Amino acid sequence: MVVRQGLRALLETESDIEVVGEAETGRQAVEMARQVQPNVVLMDIVMPSLNGLEAARQITRQTPETKVLILSSYGDDEYVSRLSEVGATGYLIKQTAAEDLLRAIRETERGKRVLSPAIASRFQVTHRENGTRSNSGAAPASPDHLTPREAEVLQLIAEGQTNKQIAGELGISAKTVEKHRQQVMNKLRIHDVAGLTRYAMAKGVIKSTAELKLE
Repeated sequence: MVVRQGLRALLETESDIEVVGEAETGRQAVEMARQVQPNVVLMDIVMPSLNGLEAARQITRQTPETKVLILSSYGDDEYVSRLSEVGATGYLIKQTAAEDLLRAIRETERGKRVLSPAIASRFQVTHRENGTRSNSGAAPASPDHLTPREAEVLQLIAEGQTNKQIAGELGISAKTVEKHRQQVMNKLRIHDVAGLTRYAMAKGVIKSTAELKLE
């Protein structure tokens, strides 16, 4: 809430930027983007109900004209590498200076890719290395991937929701939720809720215990 208030105050000082909405959860962000169809969505990764990457995927699919700019505490290559996959245009870390954030929003609106400098340099190195591996015929290694629906179910499980609650949240049957839950466990090779929760925290899908204590 404090971060959103600070961002709103910053953006409202700019004559060419208008804040047309705020969302507390990723799912709210998707619905609001569908209704308002803004030029740019500034999105955190760690959001309740639906994390920012999955929300970005849904927003860019449902409203293709809307550009998504990720603003996150996490600068991990794993997240940045998913930009194209989820349709996001840029990725900034929260330590970005205010003037750089404003410039990034304007460049995102014009369709330009925007990355924090440290991330950009690593991104270029990674692409060169991947290109070398591809040319040598060796496929780059990739972790087990969950489908978008499985990722949603994982997050809701990690947030402590029951199958019935998840079914209501996603508009599917409890039986289907149980099927997704089993698929998630099988793919991740984790067969208890505590383990899934730890995995979700480690991957930044939900906030870690340390982050919750700091709030």
